[in-house]
Amino acid sequence: MVSDISIRELNTKEEWREAYPVMKQLRTHFDECEFIQLVQEASEKEEYKLVALYENGKIVAVTGFMPMITLYNGRSTWVCDLITDSNNRSKGYGKLLLNYVEEWSKNHDYDVVSLSSGLQRLDAHRFYESKVDYDRVSYVFLKKL
Repeated sequence: MVSDISIRELNTKEEWREAYPVMKQLRTHFDECEFIQLVQEASEKEEYKLVALYENGKIVAVTGFMPMITLYNGRSTWVCDLITDSNNRSKGYGKLLLNYVEEWSKNHDYDVVSLSSGLQRLDAHRFYESKVDYDRVSYVFLKKL
């Protein structure tokens, strides 16, 4: 069976709700209401983009990203979230979504794409380094207040 694959930005609460079950696999600490509220606020204040990869009309992978300007990276895009549904991994969907982010970035004059990945996510690290040619350049530190 040939799959119908498409990628598109999600802009409405209903579309965000449709993406929630996949995003929940990465961001387990949010319920659907919190997720919708944060996506809306990040979209309005930070230009956050939520993008889904559809296979045969069903969301199977999502990414969230936002443009940034920092002294460290200059004009860059930060990938906040990247997750493929656990039943659909190793099909190249993460790579397709990162390609989308990279193209979006080039088209909007951002010349760096960066992300962080939890220390425990060793499979993700291998993916970033060997499948999509990202370099490991730093650790991210966090302090909850």
